[in-house]
Amino acid sequence: MINDNMTFEEALSALEKAASALRGDNISLEEAMKIFEDGTVLYNKCRQILDEAKQKIEIYSKE
Repeated sequence: MINDNMTFEEALSALEKAASALRGDNISLEEAMKIFEDGTVLYNKCRQILDEAKQKIEIYSKE
């Protein structure tokens, strides 16, 4: 599900699926914790990609 080569769109889609799964009624605590942990990794991946894009934009806007 999660890999280092995920695009922003892939990571965001997986994060949205995780959030949807957590809102479900029939989920065990163990499943919820695993999904939450995966969601945290996905959130950090999205944040990393956005931070890198922001840095590139700042560099290009100074030229």
